[in-house]
Amino acid sequence: MKKRLKKNEPVPVILDNVQLADIRCQWKKAGLKTVFTNGCFDLIHVGHVRLLKEAAALGDRLIVALNTDESIRRIKGSQRPLLPEQERAFIMASIQYVDVVTMFEEDTPERILRELKPDVLVKGGDYRVDEIVGNDFIQDYGGEVVPLHLHEGFSTTSLIEKILKVYS
Repeated sequence: MKKRLKKNEPVPVILDNVQLADIRCQWKKAGLKTVFTNGCFDLIHVGHVRLLKEAAALGDRLIVALNTDESIRRIKGSQRPLLPEQERAFIMASIQYVDVVTMFEEDTPERILRELKPDVLVKGGDYRVDEIVGNDFIQDYGGEVVPLHLHEGFSTTSLIEKILKVYS
C-alpha cells in the first residue's frame, strides 16, 4: 500500500518550488521514492486520474507540477486554460493519489526537474522516452523515465469539442 501524507503533518499540498525542494529533501532522507509528472491538466478527466493513479503506484510520493496560466497560453493559445491555475491546483491537490502540487512558469518542467531530481519521471503514453523533457539527465543520475499507458478516448481537447458541439 502506498504511504500517504498524514492529515496532521504540517505540509500544505500546494507548494512553491522552494517549499517543495525542502520537502523533497526530507522525503529523500527518509528513503521515500518520489514520482513526478507534469502538465496543463485543464479540465481534469478520467484519463488524467488514471494516469495519476498509475504514477502514484510507482513510488511513495507523487508530485504534480502544473503549467501556469501564462505558460499554457504560450503553448496552447489565448483561449486556454479554461480553468485558472489556482482552481486547477486545488482540484489536483484534492485527488487522493497526489501528495503535492506545484506550478512552473516555463514551457517545460526542465528547471524544476533539475532542482528536484525525482526518482521517477512519468508522462502519458503519447510520449516516447526520448521525447520526454528531462529524460537524459534523469537517466544520467539513475532515475527512471516511464511513459504510462495512454487511455484512449480521453482528452481535454475532445472534451472541449464535445461541449462546443452540444451547446452551439
